[in-house]
Amino acid sequence: MTREIAVVAFAQTDHRRTSDELSEVEMLLPVLHEVLDRTGLRTSDIGFTCSGSSDYLAGRAFSFTMALDGVGAWPPISESHVEMDGAWALYEAWTKLLTGDADTALVYAYGKSSPGSVRDVLTRQLDPYYVAPLWPDSVALAALQAQALIDAGETDEPALAAVAARSRADAGANSRAQLRGSVPHGDYLVRPLRTGDCPPIGDGAAAVILAAGERARQLCERPAWIRGIDHRIEAHSLGVRDLTDSPSTRLAAEKAGAFARPVDCAELHAPFTSQEVVLRKALRLGDEVRVNPSGGALAANPIMAAGLIRLGEAAAAIHRGESDRALAHATSGPCLQQNLVAVLEGDPR
Repeated sequence: MTREIAVVAFAQTDHRRTSDELSEVEMLLPVLHEVLDRTGLRTSDIGFTCSGSSDYLAGRAFSFTMALDGVGAWPPISESHVEMDGAWALYEAWTKLLTGDADTALVYAYGKSSPGSVRDVLTRQLDPYYVAPLWPDSVALAALQAQALIDAGETDEPALAAVAARSRADAGANSRAQLRGSVPHGDYLVRPLRTGDCPPIGDGAAAVILAAGERARQLCERPAWIRGIDHRIEAHSLGVRDLTDSPSTRLAAEKAGAFARPVDCAELHAPFTSQEVVLRKALRLGDEVRVNPSGGALAANPIMAAGLIRLGEAAAAIHRGESDRALAHATSGPCLQQNLVAVLEGDPR
């Protein structure tokens, strides 16, 4: 890399089960104002803007164009969009800044899951010929993965319950989280997964600002430098994958430099407790690494924004001086199909 690029600001909504009274623009606007206020920048100061969202959630084509009302697209701005989690929008913005075409970038993502059935909507990600016609929903597929882990002896139901309890206990310190503190583990949703093993359904948005070189140091007292970032994908067919492992996560981490030196915290996008088991193994995270101190996706999982939030939370920990070298992970698709890994570092103290 020829340029140093850092996350200099992060903001997110209060994540809620429903936000019927708000449009996507109304939900997003306060977040955009907050992230800009953290740096003192105005919209006109931003060199590149990139967003992540899904038309399937909004129920209309090119829904992201409406969100631009919250950004302010006049006078004309340099703007792009990915039909993915906002973590992949951050990746595009990072590559844009690497080219030298811009010194600052605004990245945002949002999702309203409450209006429809997320479990049904996410079936549209599946192989359209062999799997999607069967309509296996996201929870059923996650349950297949969890059962495979149990059958392989890599976890059991009490261990999964402990993951949920730890995550939501840690979320007690996160005022933005949807679920905090002691949450009943509940009944089976799809065996062996109980309601506590699954993420809450909710609405939310997030935004970050990236800056390059000295501009980052001007905008933030302790920038979170992106030392490496990479994303990889598994085979589309679930039948040819080992659901107890995530080679794409491991490869992305290797390419991002995650194994070069230990990290002190990790924000993992693991919407289901069983997925944390897979990711810990793929990323070689021992008990000395604090995983999801924000509560993770088990505490708040706004579709299309939860991965960007993992990057934002990791960066915010560096901003606050709570971490020196953090790992952030985002996923998309069934059973950890697509995975992005980033390594962030703060300047020596």
